[in-house]
Amino acid sequence: MEDQDLAPLLARIADALDRIAPEKQTSADLSAADAYVWQADGPDSGHLIPVPAVNRVPLGLLQGIDRQADILIENTRRFANGLPANNALLWGARGTGKSSLVKAAHAEINAESKDGLLLVEIHREDIQTLPALLAVLRSSGRQAILFCDDLSFDNTDSSYKSLKAVLEGGIEGRPENVVFYATSNRRHLLPRDMMENERSTAINPSEAVEEKVSLSDRFGLWLGFHNTDQDTFFAMIQAYCDHFGLDIEPDQLRAEAKEWSVTRGSRSGRVAWQFVQEVAGRLGKPLDLRD
Repeated sequence: MEDQDLAPLLARIADALDRIAPEKQTSADLSAADAYVWQADGPDSGHLIPVPAVNRVPLGLLQGIDRQADILIENTRRFANGLPANNALLWGARGTGKSSLVKAAHAEINAESKDGLLLVEIHREDIQTLPALLAVLRSSGRQAILFCDDLSFDNTDSSYKSLKAVLEGGIEGRPENVVFYATSNRRHLLPRDMMENERSTAINPSEAVEEKVSLSDRFGLWLGFHNTDQDTFFAMIQAYCDHFGLDIEPDQLRAEAKEWSVTRGSRSGRVAWQFVQEVAGRLGKPLDLRD
């Protein structure tokens, strides 16, 4: 084959290689906002979507979780200052302020620091794309809290194994500029029947359970959140009413709040907020928690 015949063929081969080659990793520009949501699929897949106004409760309105707040904020402060910090698992009862505390801690630390700390949310169903997201954050040059709300795994889900490797066990490990905060109703992130099934069918039951429990071991901080007592429930509601200027007689407020909690069968921060929305709507008062 003559040289002039080879040239077009080589050009086509070069074009084909360019098309299948992975895209070069470029540094992400995350200066548009201090909060982002990871878009794992769709037209904007593989991108971080800025959130200009975060929906969150001010730290001062979070009642009954002072100890958990102090621990998480101190861990976050160290991380923002470039010091060693732990991944955190906030686990416990529904509606007790786990995700609210993560968002409030982010706002609290950013109010102290001139260097904006990022809050990046990844949805539970997108955990398998975590390595791609970490690559983006690693190159961003900014300290980032990676946040996953309501993290848990079911009996058929094996993505928890890749999460374990990404958090601590892989070759690259967690980037120094990223800390992982997750909330869950489960302390070990996996259903009890899944762990018991592994125990009953394994050759070495203790090793099978260790495999499951070791995921939560990747979190250096375990912060437990428990059901709210009646006095704390009333304190939550009163704090909201004072903050938003909801004028209602205290005895009436307590009586209605008690009835509301009974009909819901629960006392929690979420139920308190839902009651406050009811009161504000009745009084014609708008509520806005976006900063």
